[in-house]
Amino acid sequence: MASHTKAEAEERTSPPRLRTRPLAASAVLIGGLVAVALGLAISISVGAADIKLGTVWEAVFRFNPELTQHQVIQELRLPRALAGAMVGACFAVAGAIMQGMTRNPLADSGLLGLNAGAGFVLAICFAFFPGVSYLNLILYAFIGAALGAGIVYGIGSLSPNGLTPIRLMLAGSAVSALLVALSEGIALYFRIGQDLAFWYAGGVAGTKWIQLKLMFPWVAAALICAMLLSRSITLLSMGEEVAASLGQRTGLVKLAAIVIVIVLAGAAVSAVGAVGFVGLVVPHVARFLVGVDYRWIIPCSAVLGSLLMIVADIAARMINPPFETPVGALIALIGVPFLLYLARKERREL
Repeated sequence: MASHTKAEAEERTSPPRLRTRPLAASAVLIGGLVAVALGLAISISVGAADIKLGTVWEAVFRFNPELTQHQVIQELRLPRALAGAMVGACFAVAGAIMQGMTRNPLADSGLLGLNAGAGFVLAICFAFFPGVSYLNLILYAFIGAALGAGIVYGIGSLSPNGLTPIRLMLAGSAVSALLVALSEGIALYFRIGQDLAFWYAGGVAGTKWIQLKLMFPWVAAALICAMLLSRSITLLSMGEEVAASLGQRTGLVKLAAIVIVIVLAGAAVSAVGAVGFVGLVVPHVARFLVGVDYRWIIPCSAVLGSLLMIVADIAARMINPPFETPVGALIALIGVPFLLYLARKERREL
């Protein structure tokens, strides 16, 4: 009798069995990392003047400051490629956490106002504090992302029928449009449109080592915390009641998750501008490949997000050389149809 009672107690406090594919997840991680390394090499080699992969290897591991190609690789192309990988991981992991935490398949930092909020605050900085340092720009981007998310969730929660995914997406679209319009108004009035053009288009061109050095501690800490929180995100994705019954302090978990998302989205937007849909598409692909356990979804999303941004940046330089196509526009070609598919699927399930 006592053993039966103990077994029931363990069953109540243990998480339900999850549909996971650890072998597939391991293959995605290993294959994805190999593809990211190859993508970084190709990204460094292609451009206005193509550089051989052997020269790329020498510039990275046996740098000769007297060679012009080595200087181009070290000062321009290598930080650009690494920024693409870092930012792709940021957007993808932020989207995965938001989707798991809110149980909203449409959640994404771009759709829910974080990107637009960060861009709005950056517009204010360019207008009123033109000499602000890049470190302060990152901090202001964090504040803007929090502002955008707070407004969206505040408006969405006013609905008497609850905060459904469709309502949240509509509130995010409306708030994003408003913040973008205000940013453009500030740009026109203060004549800073050229400064903001980069943030609107989105891209990693012109990224410097100082930006990477300032971003890396924030991003690394946020990604590590995301991994530590992954089990709790998995339980939240099953429902708040299930998570609470398994001993999770859901309020604390949500607060920590929101802080992580704000750091990731704010850092990414401060570096490359408002690139949307990475956090929407990548977590769904990762979930399809590895199952519903966020202990696998989050690292796989980071790798696949990095790969997507690297490939998009390469394509941006190859479509119409020597001119560059905005990376945000290329990713939107994938993201918009995917969003419409998800929205239609959600509507059928309501």
